[in-house]
Amino acid sequence: MRLESVSSDHFRNLQGSIEAGAGLNIFFGENGQGKTNYLEAIHVLATSRSFRTSRLSETIRFGESVAMIGGRVRQSEGIVRELGVRLENGSRILTVNGKRESLPRYSGELSTVLFNADVLEVVRGQPDARRRFLDSGISSLHPPFIQIFSDFAKIIKQKNAVLQQAKERNAERARTVELLAPWNEQLSALAERIHKARMRFVDRLNGVLEQRLFGAEEISVRYISSLEGKGDLDDYRTLISERLLLRAEAEIYAGYSLIGPQRDELEVLFDGRDIRKFGSAGQQRSAFLLLLLATIEVFNATRGEYPLFLLDDIDAELDYRRIAHLLEYLDGRTQTFVTTSKQSFVERFGTRAVVFGVRSGVAGQVTDQVSRPTPSAT
Repeated sequence: MRLESVSSDHFRNLQGSIEAGAGLNIFFGENGQGKTNYLEAIHVLATSRSFRTSRLSETIRFGESVAMIGGRVRQSEGIVRELGVRLENGSRILTVNGKRESLPRYSGELSTVLFNADVLEVVRGQPDARRRFLDSGISSLHPPFIQIFSDFAKIIKQKNAVLQQAKERNAERARTVELLAPWNEQLSALAERIHKARMRFVDRLNGVLEQRLFGAEEISVRYISSLEGKGDLDDYRTLISERLLLRAEAEIYAGYSLIGPQRDELEVLFDGRDIRKFGSAGQQRSAFLLLLLATIEVFNATRGEYPLFLLDDIDAELDYRRIAHLLEYLDGRTQTFVTTSKQSFVERFGTRAVVFGVRSGVAGQVTDQVSRPTPSAT
């Protein structure tokens, strides 16, 4: 897939539209001018979510009530669609060719993979960041899972409300178990689907990582169910149903749900060791980059095309040698968008790129390519 153009109206400080190149696109400018805002706009256009805030209302320019992002997308089969995201009054309206669509139907139109400092929490942060990484990858491959994850989160929220109320009121155990039964039944059904989807996705990631796509590092991932060692994980539905019944009293005492895939973990291994505990900062960055490359290869194997690759402040996290290898690998695979404030980066990697100079939210294409040397890995 290719994003041919993107436009913005009152999103952050952005103004106007750009025509994107099919390969590498560089947003270049001083800090605070809007480079990252362009990546954020592309990400919102693809996912309807921001990677910088959970409140999309914060992305609307101060003093305005509505923001619009539009994009023209060409799919691998040559079909062109106009995508639109309208942000207003805390809500989002998604359109394809002017027709309003639900999030699951909209999400298959444009996909992105993001690398920035914050998402490095996948390898160095808490388990919820790794679960989000898995669920995002699964949803990009199979958009209907967006609804499954949403439904599961709502059930956990409702169940926790019942548990918290029972704890506060010191409710009778038998009555509370009775109230929990319908929630646990729904939880078990969705949890089974989530568990199986995560296991399949991890297996596919490892299948790509075994090929050593990017350097000599041996990276692998292991999905650790919170029910591991508690019974037969191959019969997950039966196992979780039994554990929910067995642990009902503990959940009532705690006041929140203790059982389910919301408590599972993804272990990222570097040469067989947990990289979160034993890896250096450089090894963690390399490991996450490898995970992203594996993700785009799994996406391609499933969908027959590549997602967009977004890299924010790329030269703050990766050295030029690593960047050169990365861009060489991505060349001919993904449409790539990067941001930088360094002229030296543009001079080194801009020869085969479309370069946009960004100032006060306006991006203008820089056409002088003469003085830029060809990218090199040395």
